[in-house]
Amino acid sequence: MADASATGTRRSGRGGGRSSRRQSRGGGGTVAAPAYLKRQIPLMEYISEEGLDKIEAQADRMLEEIGIEFRDDPEVLDIWKKAGAHVDGERVRFPKGMLRELIKTAPSEFTQHARNSARSVQIGGNNTVFAPVYGPPFVTDLDKGRRYGTIEDFNNFVKLVYMLPHLHHSGGTVCEPVDIAVNKRHFDMVYAHLKYSDKPFMGSVTAPERAADSVAMARLAFGEEFVENNCVMIQLINANSPLVFDDTMLGAMKVYARANQACIVSPFILAGAMSPVTVAGTLAQVYCEGLAGAALTQLVRPGAPVVFGAFVSSISMQSGAPTFGSPEGTLLLSGAAQIARRLGLPFRSGGSFTASKLPDAQAAQEAAHTILATTHAGVNFCLHSAGWLEGGLCSSYEKLLMDADQLGMMHVLAKGVDVSDEALAWDAFNEVGPGGHFLGAEHTQRNFEAAFYRSSIADNNSFEQWDSEGRLDAATRANKQWKEMLANYQPPALDVAVDDALKDFVARRKSEFPDSNI
Repeated sequence: MADASATGTRRSGRGGGRSSRRQSRGGGGTVAAPAYLKRQIPLMEYISEEGLDKIEAQADRMLEEIGIEFRDDPEVLDIWKKAGAHVDGERVRFPKGMLRELIKTAPSEFTQHARNSARSVQIGGNNTVFAPVYGPPFVTDLDKGRRYGTIEDFNNFVKLVYMLPHLHHSGGTVCEPVDIAVNKRHFDMVYAHLKYSDKPFMGSVTAPERAADSVAMARLAFGEEFVENNCVMIQLINANSPLVFDDTMLGAMKVYARANQACIVSPFILAGAMSPVTVAGTLAQVYCEGLAGAALTQLVRPGAPVVFGAFVSSISMQSGAPTFGSPEGTLLLSGAAQIARRLGLPFRSGGSFTASKLPDAQAAQEAAHTILATTHAGVNFCLHSAGWLEGGLCSSYEKLLMDADQLGMMHVLAKGVDVSDEALAWDAFNEVGPGGHFLGAEHTQRNFEAAFYRSSIADNNSFEQWDSEGRLDAATRANKQWKEMLANYQPPALDVAVDDALKDFVARRKSEFPDSNI
């Protein structure tokens, strides 16, 4: 806190300060699409209320009789003990109803503020926020192939996501920049999100001190008072399924919750390996892990924003490899969304998942299946919405563009059917009559520009035209498109004094300890 305050004083003296930060949050760039998706279609729910009652009863029994382990964090164990849980070593068991009572202080909906206020997002309710792929060590494109990610790749992905109108969020670790030491790369990643985009972003969770650095950088960009009273970052806190939270995730969770920043408490489950092979059994486990983590954030700071999450897929029972785009995955996703709504918490899940190694037909089919399920289930925060390849091991330039095109389609789908007088088109019927043609009708001329979604990737021309233009497939068209986008990239405005303060902070903190690969 002292470092942030000192930097803030220095920045004010150079003409920056609070007014500059306010101006930066208030404008500086045209938003070409809605800041987030507002769903106007019914939810797709596969589990009856009776079924949810049985899953909740199973979860209550698991929490009371089996419990959850909180490893290598004595402070967390003490927090639970003081709250009335039964603590036996690192195993914590919970009286029935205790956790449900604790989460009553958590908001059911909250705003994550962006550096440009026009891009702030509302998380919860009938809203969906699409964020890009998170966490892969590898990147791939059609020119260079599969390789370890670098900070150049990271910056490229942030720039592309900033330019893609149907991605609402800059995300977090869009790829691992392995050319920077593990213990220092978080500085470069957070700086990239603040420098090359003005969309909302995620902080680091790989160590408590890295979480603290992320909070400090947010305070420099938004101002300490603003961060204290508003959510400007959201971060992914994974349970170590089954039924374990480790000290790394717990440490990061405490840092962010105490700073009033949002945590997504999200079990990472491959059913059949990290949970039972059944949908109901897996959902009972998701309930336990997500609820316990969410309740802990409220013990750390009542009212801190928290999102109930679930990354759940199945595995091949022949090879043990993860599978995506499966019917079981859809049932798990939808069921977890129902649980989150029952708990009164925003929900994170979904994405554009695939196990394919290329942006091919398998990738398109699996991703489309999952993103449709995501939209129908009512997911509020959708990580991995674009760019995910190879079961999450690889960030793909081409698939980022292909998935973003699908996200545009989800925006249209989520609006539902317009039944206004203009949409019912009486004047068109009256003008054209039986046996006529609507292409030249005045109603058509009035509405054609926004009548149908126009894909930026698909080729709808004749065979002859497609043949004469080089027989390009979707991935090749996407390859050309992302290169053109990067060539035309223009950064959003960032106050010079804020930028200098961020760079000074990063340089100073990096000089304070040696490089390490852990």
